[in-house]
Amino acid sequence: MQAAIRTMAFNGIDTIPVDVQVHLSNGMPGFAIVGLADKAVAESKERVRAALSSMGLSLPPKRIAINLAPADINKEGSHYDLPIALGLMVAMSVVPEDSCQDLAVMGELSLNGNITAVAGVLPAAIGAAAQGLGIICPYDSGVEASYAGEIEVIAAPSLTALVSHLRGEQVLAPPRQAPLPETQLLPDMADLVGQYTARRVIEITAAGGHNLLMMGPPGAGKSMLAARLPGLLPPITAAEALEVTMIHSIAGQLQDDGLIWHRPFRDPHHSSSVPALVGGGVRARPGEVSLAHGGILFLDELAEWNVLISMFCGKPLKPEKPWLAEPIITSPIRLSFN
Repeated sequence: MQAAIRTMAFNGIDTIPVDVQVHLSNGMPGFAIVGLADKAVAESKERVRAALSSMGLSLPPKRIAINLAPADINKEGSHYDLPIALGLMVAMSVVPEDSCQDLAVMGELSLNGNITAVAGVLPAAIGAAAQGLGIICPYDSGVEASYAGEIEVIAAPSLTALVSHLRGEQVLAPPRQAPLPETQLLPDMADLVGQYTARRVIEITAAGGHNLLMMGPPGAGKSMLAARLPGLLPPITAAEALEVTMIHSIAGQLQDDGLIWHRPFRDPHHSSSVPALVGGGVRARPGEVSLAHGGILFLDELAEWNVLISMFCGKPLKPEKPWLAEPIITSPIRLSFN
């Protein structure tokens, strides 16, 4: 007995099609997952076993082999739980084989059979749409997936509800996109008194998309001016909102359903590490630079950023040489406070 379910692997915000191939055969009972699966994927067999048990199904006493193809690409994340469980149910004839042929599947299973949200649903839905597929995703990620275009989106709250839908016993309602948000209230330049030169420079920076280097003593108003810069930027376009949302989706930082309809303003602390700033890690995640895409990256107290200084200057700064921070800014508009 065999089955194949489609899902996605991630390379940044790009997707790689992956086939979850399930094979049941006679022999010593066992459950093996192959195909360069990481620890989270290898542990999915216990979550799948418990989720199936919660809905009254038990795995057959057979040798179960799960292959994640192509086998030469690393598979990371918990979103392989649902395609593995669905492939097992297809192989066990619990779900009709043709019910999920044109669907990509992703979702994490809890032990009671609920399908919990995962990161990267929007890029996966866009990748599925490019292949002419629909997508099965967690209920909490349904609105996010619906922005991929005119594709079929099945957002299931639990494994039981998904099986009922695929068997035609109970139809799940398609997710509804959230209405466009109201205009975001941002700090206004009208709150400032004086500072006419600084206001002019801020306006030029916002209009031309320039870098800005502000220098001055504490209390001169540098942070106050920077906080009002987002209010001068043009409204985000639909294409830019989609890009920004995809990046935040991969990072797992989407707080609400729907697109991000405001320009990001990232204000990391000067003690941030290199992976936190530029991204990286065992499972590569976007850093603050990527999360600020389409918006503003505000690096306060620039002379304290030893991470940046060591990257661009080759060695950490000594406290008595703060002026060495200047070479890391390319073509800035320089604003000095006296």
